[in-house]
Amino acid sequence: MLNIAVLVSGSGTNLQAIIDAIESGSIHGARICLVLSNNYGAYALERAKRAGIDAKVLSPGDFASRDHFNEALQDEVTGSGADLVVLAGFLCVIPEKMVKAYENRIINIHPSLIPSFCGTGYYGLKVHEAALERGVRISGATVHFVDSGTDTGPIILQKAVEVASDDTPKSLQRRIMEQAEWKILPEAIDMIATGRVRVEGRKVTII
Repeated sequence: MLNIAVLVSGSGTNLQAIIDAIESGSIHGARICLVLSNNYGAYALERAKRAGIDAKVLSPGDFASRDHFNEALQDEVTGSGADLVVLAGFLCVIPEKMVKAYENRIINIHPSLIPSFCGTGYYGLKVHEAALERGVRISGATVHFVDSGTDTGPIILQKAVEVASDDTPKSLQRRIMEQAEWKILPEAIDMIATGRVRVEGRKVTII
């Protein structure tokens, strides 16, 4: 059984997609052992509560320094017994020590087709605002492993989504969530849980 810690900051729609996929059997041999947020007001915490999942909050503002927060974050995840850490809209930088401790065991969902519109400063609606400003015809989402860079880890899955001529950042965000994020994040977790993902350098091979 693969134990998953899901880290969230907001509404938790991707968390819900994971919960639903586990309940429906689309994700095999996995369970969520922890939902952790940096935000006391995150609706994701309510989603976890409704699903009977242990949910906790660690806010950087509650700690004397960022280093103390980082230590507590890693301790909480380690203490949960998590085998895989899923960043589902988590807006805190994962400390390098934790990235090394969980090498190729932390995944992230990013709302664009990496390497487009990714890296420092590209999160949430900012990604879709940049895509529309550039006039792209295709956007999408990417699930990737987390390394020491920002959105630079090995890519596991990507799914393209068409951009409509009348799209706003919010409408594009919603369509990418519905057509890409909520599909490929559970799919990637299932592939990891069933041993179908291999990382060779910067490349992922699906077995």
